[in-house]
Amino acid sequence: MAVITLDTLGLKCPQPVLKMAVKAKELQPGDTLEVLADCESFPKDVEAWCSKMKKTLLFCMDEGGGKFKAQIQF
Repeated sequence: MAVITLDTLGLKCPQPVLKMAVKAKELQPGDTLEVLADCESFPKDVEAWCSKMKKTLLFCMDEGGGKFKAQIQF
């Protein structure tokens, strides 16, 4: 069970979610993907992606300064 960090800072919608989808193929059940993003639509995008892909969104929090951190359980 690994924690993998994906830095998508500077990328705008839909690129953070596309990067998540590519990285997801490398993850095993039990792994956690931590995503850093500064796209204003990221919180709703990551929630929608998790729902569609049947992954557990552990949290998506505002880090301040327009940055967000989310953790997704695989």
